[in-house]
Amino acid sequence: MSNRQHGPTLPGSHFAVAAGRAMLGALFVVSGLLKIGRFAGVAASLAALGMPISQGVAGLVIVLEVGTGLALVCGWHVRIAATILVPFVVMATLMFHPFWAADASAYGNQLNHFLKNIALLGALLMVACTDSPRQTARLDRIDSQLTKAA
Repeated sequence: MSNRQHGPTLPGSHFAVAAGRAMLGALFVVSGLLKIGRFAGVAASLAALGMPISQGVAGLVIVLEVGTGLALVCGWHVRIAATILVPFVVMATLMFHPFWAADASAYGNQLNHFLKNIALLGALLMVACTDSPRQTARLDRIDSQLTKAA
């Protein structure tokens, strides 16, 4: 019997992992799509933070959020998508939610957004470092065969 720890093993957990990953991805898809409708405002916010070529960066952010979000939702190259999103979320969190510099009226809101993004980072790190469902299913079969042989 193998002692290797990997992926979900409870009945239905493969579905739960896929559903959770899709929910995580949906956040990025919706966020990216909403930025299309307020593109000028997003570019202005980036410019106010000193971002060069803010319109180009805003466009890249939209493509990044929608593309990686769809990859997570669809289960396509999820580890790569999550890995790409990690530094993006770190930068966005530090740039847009500096609770440590917020005035008293905005402190709670910024801290809440900062902590929400930290939770997103945790979820992205789990997705980036977890075996793919296909690999996990293969490892489950191997473990089952080893158990029967022992």
